[in-house]
Amino acid sequence: MADEIERKFLVKSDHWRSEIVRTRFIKQGYLADTDECSIRVRVSGQDGYISVKSAGLDIARKEYEYPIPLSDADDMLARFCSGNKIEKTRYHIEHMGHEWEVDVFEGDNQGLVVAEVELASVDEEVALPGWIGIEVSGDPRYLNSNLATAPFNQWKSTGHTA
Repeated sequence: MADEIERKFLVKSDHWRSEIVRTRFIKQGYLADTDECSIRVRVSGQDGYISVKSAGLDIARKEYEYPIPLSDADDMLARFCSGNKIEKTRYHIEHMGHEWEVDVFEGDNQGLVVAEVELASVDEEVALPGWIGIEVSGDPRYLNSNLATAPFNQWKSTGHTA
């Protein structure tokens, strides 16, 4: 069992690009999204994973993630996650003792760029880089499980904006 404590922010400029330490393409889909948890299948590079995350908008949630064969992950994405997929490129950036993950979304979420930072405790202080915009940790629209079913490109037609 692992506690995941992370804060999520919109990105307001491209200045982070000069600080990239590694990059990976991620494709993921959701097998279930309930009031209790979401169950995700992910392909990251040549690796497959299945994850169970507790539901909620707190910055601290339970997360259980396990490696699975890449062929199984690809098969689950194709068979069970049609229409509920997310594709993004994740950039890892080191800034003042923290690793930031900047996700640049593709497909129906193209145009959305979100940065996350994992913390050791809910009250841990973190220095925000200059390219960080507003915090969206408590906004359910930015949960990847919600972006899979209510993508960013549909927000304006429903009256929501980033």
